[in-house]
Amino acid sequence: MIYNTQTENNSSHKLDEVDLHLLDLLQTQSNMTTKELAKRVNLSPTPVFERVKRLEKNGYIKKYIAVLDADKLDRGLIVFCHITLKQHTKEIGNQFVEEITALKEVTECYNISGDYDFLLKVLVKDMKHYQDFVFNSLGSVSNIGSAHSTFVMSEIKHTHAVPLAD
Repeated sequence: MIYNTQTENNSSHKLDEVDLHLLDLLQTQSNMTTKELAKRVNLSPTPVFERVKRLEKNGYIKKYIAVLDADKLDRGLIVFCHITLKQHTKEIGNQFVEEITALKEVTECYNISGDYDFLLKVLVKDMKHYQDFVFNSLGSVSNIGSAHSTFVMSEIKHTHAVPLAD
């Protein structure tokens, strides 16, 4: 069952190689100036500015963020939590989504297929913090039938970049 899905593709514009190059540059270093971008794609700043604005308007660029170091901010324990709901109705699923997205420790939530209904990525300080999260935060979320946790021993690859080449 799918809960709270959003389809946002307002764009009928086909991306060309310059657009893809701009997207690739911005997703790895979003604080590049228009002038720096223009130099990298061999255009003048004005058309690059207009292209970036069009990419934003058409939803290819959702937002600009700073990626923080979780370890330095004392949130170095990464836990993947597989959730199964007790019941499966649209109302119950939507209520779960609303409640789970309000938990600050949950940094990602996916509605998945297979043995579980949802996969959560949880960032916490340590095991004691995770135990508190499970009992007090996750434990207060309605309709959870089971929760199975997997603890990350080391992070091998972590990127927010969307692969653009075929």
